[in-house]
Amino acid sequence: MQEKSVDYEQLRRNAAAARLRAFETLHYSGGGHFGGVLSATEIVTVLYSSILRIDAKDPKWPDRDYFLLSKGHGAVGLAAVLSQLGLIDEEYLRSYKAFDSSLGWHTTKKMPWIEHPTGSLGHGLSVAVGIALGKRLDHRESRVFVLLGDGECDEGSVWEAAMSASKYKLDGLIAIVDRNFHNLDAPTEELMPLEPFEDKWRAFGWAVTTADGHDVQDLWNELSRMPIEPGKPSVLIAHTIKGKGVSFMENVSEWHSNKTSAEQFAVGVEDLKQRLGGD
Repeated sequence: MQEKSVDYEQLRRNAAAARLRAFETLHYSGGGHFGGVLSATEIVTVLYSSILRIDAKDPKWPDRDYFLLSKGHGAVGLAAVLSQLGLIDEEYLRSYKAFDSSLGWHTTKKMPWIEHPTGSLGHGLSVAVGIALGKRLDHRESRVFVLLGDGECDEGSVWEAAMSASKYKLDGLIAIVDRNFHNLDAPTEELMPLEPFEDKWRAFGWAVTTADGHDVQDLWNELSRMPIEPGKPSVLIAHTIKGKGVSFMENVSEWHSNKTSAEQFAVGVEDLKQRLGGD
């Protein structure tokens, strides 16, 4: 993949459009996980637009790269990106949280491109380790990407999986942490400090890099060089803003999961449409 072939402006616009779709979906369904959905939009957009080796016509292509949304409460954000890129039908978003819908509060395998149902935080990295080991046994070169929340990294199982990945030298495993500095009801550094976060991952034997999680070019530059170091799993710590793009939601923990009034919805739509250039 050559950098000159990447249209960063189109990536930016796709992310902005997906963020607006997700915001509208959450409002019309009666609310949901606004904060962490809006913080991860550029990450997921860059992955599915230009990083993951996938066959758009075959979500189960045997040699595909895998993506697991460990922070499964971001399901509607993932669906919005997949819909924006034409990988799933818009109907999945229209049916969000409806009875027996394929798209719920957390990811389920009823929807295409979902490799594993997630939502019990702390499990995604362990599943990703298992998939990476399986691909090694099958002699396939598939990479396994997994997106974690930073609050999720309070879970001990995350670090057990991190030790396993290092022990088995799983350089085809790439973790991305949505580092928005907010848990469900308070900043991460007040509830359970994670810093020095980069040093912790290095101490567990991982190759570490960072990026601005809302700068598509910065994200592409870091993700396109994965794995960082032969024989080591890689982690990208993406610095983001919880509730990104909606003025009254940004960096406010209570918007982890909430519902919007008609007045708040109008403000949010206006905020997000400005990022589309007024479209």
